[in-house]
Amino acid sequence: MTVRVLLFASYADAVGAPEVSLELPDDARVRDVVAQVKTLTRGSRVPDHPLVAVNERYAHEDQPVSATDEVAIIPPVAGG
Repeated sequence: MTVRVLLFASYADAVGAPEVSLELPDDARVRDVVAQVKTLTRGSRVPDHPLVAVNERYAHEDQPVSATDEVAIIPPVAGG
């Protein structure tokens, strides 16, 4: 299945695009999405357990994903 993944800030910079489409097995989980994105960035900027949202709701790494889901990997945010 193909899953749409949104990337922001340094994650988008590392991949070279704000969005990627990933080919994943039908039983894929959030952790599989993160692992594949890490291969696109050569692991340089995406931590092992980043903040992830599926369909605009925070998700845990064991959550299943489907082809209709929109997955967003959210970088740390600082401000004041």
